[in-house]
Amino acid sequence: MNTQTALQAIRSKKLEPVYLVAGTEKYLQDQIRDAFFKRLAVEEDDLNFAQFDMERDPIDAVIAEAESAPFFGDQRLIIVERPFFLTAEKKANAPEHDLDALLAYLKEPNETSVLVFFADYEKLDERKKITKQLKKNSELIDVQPLKEADVRRYVQQTMENAGLKMDRQTIDLFLQLTDLNLSKTMHELEKLTIYAGDAHTISKQELLQLIPKTLEHNIFDLTSYVLTGKVEDALRIYQDLLLQGEETIKINAILIGQLRLLLQTRILMKLGYQQAKIAETLKIHPYRVKLAMQQVRNYQEKVLIDLYDALVENDYLVKTGKIDKEFAFQLFVLKTGQRVS
Repeated sequence: MNTQTALQAIRSKKLEPVYLVAGTEKYLQDQIRDAFFKRLAVEEDDLNFAQFDMERDPIDAVIAEAESAPFFGDQRLIIVERPFFLTAEKKANAPEHDLDALLAYLKEPNETSVLVFFADYEKLDERKKITKQLKKNSELIDVQPLKEADVRRYVQQTMENAGLKMDRQTIDLFLQLTDLNLSKTMHELEKLTIYAGDAHTISKQELLQLIPKTLEHNIFDLTSYVLTGKVEDALRIYQDLLLQGEETIKINAILIGQLRLLLQTRILMKLGYQQAKIAETLKIHPYRVKLAMQQVRNYQEKVLIDLYDALVENDYLVKTGKIDKEFAFQLFVLKTGQRVS
């Protein structure tokens, strides 16, 4: 079940003896965790709470805790972190786990214990017996990162509940600045809500003041200016980054990575790949692919190849001491501007 359904069930319905919280979205994980704490009225130092790390603690200790009777309460809460044995990962220094004992417990779990596995992994090994059995004998809660439309809906619902307003362009910029990362998005949204106060409105200018651009965001803008021949804007961002203490070699390296992404995206689009397939192939967030697809539609593959080659050549010349790094970068921007124009 999804997070919203799970939260409603945890808060109001009879709790199941075993849960599997699978996925890497930390904000959703924390929401689920807090819901269990509140429902069972326990704290981290409570006698009816225990937490185990499967990279340090044996599963036998978890089972022993789960089979114990609660202290002056109806149920115990046991949280299990990093259950790597559900994946294909191998951990050299982890304890040997008696998974047969866990399989036996899953078939007849203690009704006075709530055992929650937090599997903070992108993918579980569905071939393993323990993974199949746990998914079969537990309530599965999906906390994988949300798609763009779901994050947008989540943010807009949260804004509505808080009485906060932003126009469509500002919301788009907000999602871009927070990299469509729900944890980061919700943290920054809380800050915006406090800042807005009784005004209940955040403008684009206020947003940029409250959420400064990261190096990667500035490089994204720098790439756009380079590709469109806006030399003055590109050099302004470059000089700003230097004043912020960023190194030219680092800026050049990130720009190479951005051009590589654009080139890969362009090639895969030509092969007929859609956004989701490109993201899967390149192993990056679909939102980054969406932005890349928007950028490359107006540029020929050869232009991207030439720019990429020029940056790689600059990197070589600078690192071998054959040219000054700042001069090389500024010359690259000027030549690219003339070519695009």
